[in-house]
Amino acid sequence: MPTEFAFPDAAAKNAAGEFETEKMSLSMGPSHPSTHGVLRVQLELDGETVISADPVVGYLHRGDEKIAENMTYNQFVPYTDRLDYLAPLANNMAYAIAVERLAKLELPPRCQAIRVITAELARISSHLMGLGAYAIDVGAWSVFLYTFGEREKLYRLFEELTGARFTTSYTRIGGVTRDVPPGWTERVTGFCDQFLPILEESMKLLTRNKIFLDRTMGIGVISKADAIAYGLTGPNLRGSGVPLDLRKDKPYSGYEQYEFDVPVGSTGDCYDRYLVRGEEMRQSVRILKQAVAKFPEGPWHVVDARKIFGPRKEKILTSMEELIQNFMLVTEGPQMPAGEVYFEAENPKGALGFYVVSKGGGVPWRLKIRSPSFCNLSILPKVCVGAMVSDVVSILGSLDFVMGECDR
Repeated sequence: MPTEFAFPDAAAKNAAGEFETEKMSLSMGPSHPSTHGVLRVQLELDGETVISADPVVGYLHRGDEKIAENMTYNQFVPYTDRLDYLAPLANNMAYAIAVERLAKLELPPRCQAIRVITAELARISSHLMGLGAYAIDVGAWSVFLYTFGEREKLYRLFEELTGARFTTSYTRIGGVTRDVPPGWTERVTGFCDQFLPILEESMKLLTRNKIFLDRTMGIGVISKADAIAYGLTGPNLRGSGVPLDLRKDKPYSGYEQYEFDVPVGSTGDCYDRYLVRGEEMRQSVRILKQAVAKFPEGPWHVVDARKIFGPRKEKILTSMEELIQNFMLVTEGPQMPAGEVYFEAENPKGALGFYVVSKGGGVPWRLKIRSPSFCNLSILPKVCVGAMVSDVVSILGSLDFVMGECDR
């Protein structure tokens, strides 16, 4: 009988269960569909196992912070649309509140309610996009069709309110561009009523799906300590069991008036982060219904800050004083006192912060943006190590980042 032959080194390593393989460096992105934009992840692999993962950012860098220092405060509003471009209304709100706190403005209740409604609609829209894209990443197409159908209904509401579907530029320092049109709040309620059954049906396609469970449960586990240490915020932080929500802990724009729960995970894996975002959409609907039910009357902008919020068009056309005031606001911008302020809002991706330094006048001296996606991506080198290559796709989708605000 023929005798089996093996090299001594290979036989010894085989007996010990160890094989030396050549390490491979793999560049995932920046044109990879699963990186959700121009993100490049430089992977070092031992077979299919990830040894190291280095996120490489900057491909979309636009210098928004330096642009802000050369524009009036209102001129920068359209640039905030292009941070988390999946939730422009929420970006507008966070930036405007930061500047308003610098000016020590108190906004009327109707304006605050409008901002809460738009921010929660934007949260649902962003989570729907994240859910649909995540489902495609792990091989489920049907969910994407459900979520995009609902996002189209939201875009119709956005267009009715702002005149634009995507980059809305709706907020102004001291208020919003216009009041809600007649019947708009009723249509928001109508959307909420029909949305919840569709959301439940969409999530049923994934929550107990064997393939989805295998791709997400126990994958990309982020401990509570690591989530805090790496500066994670939003659903990624709450998915690891930290119940921090700025709408509850540091309420703004009247959020203290609304009853809602803060969903948290227990394991901190991809599956927990998915469940947290699903429950957040349910809680957003809950907030929306309360905001519409107690929608206040009154002005939708500050009425006693002539150097900050412009007069209405009918007054501009009939009064020389109002015309001059509008001209000064357009050319020189809202006049701010000297000082500095930092404010962060609970955006769909996490805590979006604006640090504004003013030396007086209509242009910020310095502006710094704390983008949640940039901070959330910092966990990649830790959470990907030991995972398989296919798991990296699940991990990236569960973090739900957007490169527009990451590179800003």
